[in-house]
Amino acid sequence: MKLNCDLGESFGAWTMGMDEAVMPLINQANIACGFHASDPVTMNRTLALAVKYDVEIGAHPAYPDLVGFGRRSMKCTNEELQALIWYQIGALDGVARAHGVQVSYVKPHGALNNDMMRSEEQLATIMKAVSAYGNGLRLMIPVTNNWQQHRKMAAELDLELILEAFADRAYDQNGLLVPRSEAGAVHHDSDRIVAQATILAEKGGLYSIDGQWLQLPAESLCVHGDNPESVQAVADIKAALESCA
Repeated sequence: MKLNCDLGESFGAWTMGMDEAVMPLINQANIACGFHASDPVTMNRTLALAVKYDVEIGAHPAYPDLVGFGRRSMKCTNEELQALIWYQIGALDGVARAHGVQVSYVKPHGALNNDMMRSEEQLATIMKAVSAYGNGLRLMIPVTNNWQQHRKMAAELDLELILEAFADRAYDQNGLLVPRSEAGAVHHDSDRIVAQATILAEKGGLYSIDGQWLQLPAESLCVHGDNPESVQAVADIKAALESCA
């Protein structure tokens, strides 16, 4: 199982995350494209780090919501969704080409990611946008109970999916992330996070917040590196996955 992390989320003089510490530990970097975080210089520096450590590059588009860090839902038409996806992929892909690499997948951020998993129409629109961009781009989406249907939708567009799970988030009975506003939605204990990563890798699933077993065949695991404790957790997860490979 690969490890992915949301990176490049600083903005101007404000620093977010510990990108230099976490980049060597992961396989895939989801790089912010300017709508919820980042700026041209931050994108350039983050891409340089990814190239240095041979990390796969993913675009991390969001709603245009810098103030809310892309965690607030916005009502957008399908045309607007398509255009904002293309715009952000294009921005990152342009800088990537200057580094001699290219964006290989797209992972929507925050509220955009949550909304598309609750609206088949919105998910279909984003799938069509990524497919239309071309260049063999893949789409990373959270794995849920409906992962087979999602694969079928993507196959009709000749689009490859990357199914993603989270080591530090609780899941409901439908295989969806428990909203951050609810108690127990985010795991903070390192041992628990490593244990969830291990069971996902070894058994292809996990237990929901109410104790139900969920078969979730994830291919990539999202980890976070915004403080020293989380970076250590990433290192522990990496070691655990390597030991059970």
